[in-house]
Amino acid sequence: MTDSATFADWDPATLSDMLTVAGAPGFARWQDQIRRTGGCSDPIHITGWTLAKDKTTGETLSRYSTETEPGARLRIACGNRRASRCPACAWTYSGDTYHLIRAGLAGDDVRDIPATVREHPRVFATLTAPSFGPVHNRPAGRPCRCGIRHQEQDAELGTALDPATYDYAAAVLFNNLSGALWDRFAKRLRREIAAAAGLTQRALKGVARISYGKVAEFQKRGAVHFHAVIRIDGPDGPETPPPAWATTDLLDRSIRAAAAHAYTSVSLPAAGDQPARTFRWGTQLDVRPIKAFGDGSDITEQAVASYVAKYATKAAENTGTLDRRIGNREALVLLDVPDHAARLIGACLDLDPLYPDRRLAAWSHMLGFRGHFSTKSRQYSTTLGALRKTRADYRAAQEREARGLADAEPDTVLVLASWQYAGHGHSPGESVLAATIARDIQLNRQTAREALHDQLALEGAASCPPQPPNC
Repeated sequence: MTDSATFADWDPATLSDMLTVAGAPGFARWQDQIRRTGGCSDPIHITGWTLAKDKTTGETLSRYSTETEPGARLRIACGNRRASRCPACAWTYSGDTYHLIRAGLAGDDVRDIPATVREHPRVFATLTAPSFGPVHNRPAGRPCRCGIRHQEQDAELGTALDPATYDYAAAVLFNNLSGALWDRFAKRLRREIAAAAGLTQRALKGVARISYGKVAEFQKRGAVHFHAVIRIDGPDGPETPPPAWATTDLLDRSIRAAAAHAYTSVSLPAAGDQPARTFRWGTQLDVRPIKAFGDGSDITEQAVASYVAKYATKAAENTGTLDRRIGNREALVLLDVPDHAARLIGACLDLDPLYPDRRLAAWSHMLGFRGHFSTKSRQYSTTLGALRKTRADYRAAQEREARGLADAEPDTVLVLASWQYAGHGHSPGESVLAATIARDIQLNRQTAREALHDQLALEGAASCPPQPPNC
């Protein structure tokens, strides 16, 4: 059930609680609840009842109450996207993001995105932050400026070579304004594409549409950069072919021109002891074409979708900061936050009174960044809401069948319900058991995915279809 090597690590109270939970009469049903949440590490507890009646006769068709559940409560998944908070729910969110991004690259018959979208010009672009001062790094073929050849996991990587001269204020202000900077870039990109095609912006809308899906990633130094799939469609989105002049090369050149243009900048006025600042993208800009199938050198649809899905569940944790809001500076010491991250958080707290509309203190744990980590344009592909609804509809159909309502017409059934919030989380022993269930679920998914790939390979499939992270 659990890894025996970890028994010595559990305190007696946790072990006692685990044995109590496992020996309780409702343990099998508790396990079933946790499996239904995917092994959620912080499930929401609800109490209540639901009643299904025939609208015509008033006959009771189905009745359910949490009074029969372990602890008289039902546990549902928390839905947190952050892997640091709930790996199980983050796994589901990552899979949804994978489907969303890949649907915009390869099409999706279920959601009316044609496979011909593969023929549209599309690239994977990375826009980075500017320099705020030299940091410890791993330059190719030579040691860091500090004279040391750092290993990949060295804690010094990304930290300032000279904290006294590093511009921590500019770093967190850039993070805070990066969303606005992206908006400026997206607007300028449309102008650059129109100019390259010899069209006005109004004329461009009549023949082409620019779509994107992007994700934010924190570099080790604590600066945000964006990875984006950018695509040129016809005027009505992925269903319509782009004009003949729309090429990958034109898109590449337009992205580079838009990123470097003076319009693509965001300014802040002077405030207190802080000078006026203008923020632009960094000089490191990477633009690569996306191929349907790789040849060893090109990036593929699967690789891009997997990469975006991976970072959609992360935040700033790899910089050493926290994954929840910080109440005061004392918390930085109590929680042993590394010096570089603590200085960035401190800069947010210091700057908050000077820029009250930027809410830097509220977002100090995110080093000033306050946007959504994963976003897309309206016409890029499907939506996370649509993917969740598909999953919810499937589960609802399973539930109707289990209650004997599968053959009943929805319009003939009246459903009454009452639900109340009753807490969240696990006891120490439950946490250990839930983590074991989550690992089993993930292992089963991985095994099933590998078996499918092996089967397709044996059948001589020309190219095994990529599978989502939570297949």
